[in-house]
Amino acid sequence: MAEKEIALLKEQIARLDEKDFDLEAWKNHTILFLERIFGKESSRIKMIKELHYDYSSWSLRDTAAAGKTKDKDPVRMQADEILRASVAELESLGLPENKKEQEKIRELLQDELTGKQLKEIETLAHSENAEKIAKIADILAKLEKENLAFIIAKLLTS
Repeated sequence: MAEKEIALLKEQIARLDEKDFDLEAWKNHTILFLERIFGKESSRIKMIKELHYDYSSWSLRDTAAAGKTKDKDPVRMQADEILRASVAELESLGLPENKKEQEKIRELLQDELTGKQLKEIETLAHSENAEKIAKIADILAKLEKENLAFIIAKLLTS
């Protein structure tokens, strides 16, 4: 199951109650975690990015007219709900399928490549380098044909 991912998100939920809470710092950390768990295109990331405090004159006037601020910060409440829904999904359904597939591929490559080769490939795969596919292909082309054939065979049969 996704125990590590759930623990990360629960830690972010707990950070919402910190006295010296910084929304922008919290959002940055949370976005990094959500990207890794659900992918860069996740709707959760868009919702987190859209969280902000409204300091418009109307908002300030309404708060002053009420005589006090609300008991619970609405931005923190919304952030809490987004992460609680994400945790519930992970607990019920587990990791998204593409994450499982990436883990399988990584395990297969780990068996057949040296640590240095694997690290180079992972660094390139996560980089913004326009030629990353060609560079990864160069690394793989240097492998012996038997190793390359074995990697492909494992990928196809897993």
